[in-house]
Amino acid sequence: MNKNDGRAVPNFVNQAINNSPITVYGDGNQTRSFCYVSDMIEGIERAMFSAKSDQEVINLGNPNDITMLQLTKIIIDLTGSKSKIIFKQMPTDDPSRRRPDISKAKIILGWEPRVNIEDGMRATIDYFRA
Repeated sequence: MNKNDGRAVPNFVNQAINNSPITVYGDGNQTRSFCYVSDMIEGIERAMFSAKSDQEVINLGNPNDITMLQLTKIIIDLTGSKSKIIFKQMPTDDPSRRRPDISKAKIILGWEPRVNIEDGMRATIDYFRA
């Protein structure tokens, strides 16, 4: 993940590490799901090497969505940051919920993510600190 790519996780982590205000758009109640890279790679490998997945469209991701406010609080706690949360206007095209339906991945691939948000964020924070 690129430190300056503009997505929520790098932005929030870098702001928290630097004790800068964390920018949340809208009221922070919009949800997103986050799938740790090792889980995603496992899902992709299973899809690539399974005959059962041939010509199937299979969603991979984490079906456990969290609010952006929950994400900021997790990151603040894990970094020990003194950052405050500031709110800015929500972009008009920003969806209120993002959560994949992975039911086919469970059935066809026997796959679902295993890394929880706290463990994934802890490893991500370590990565950005390094």
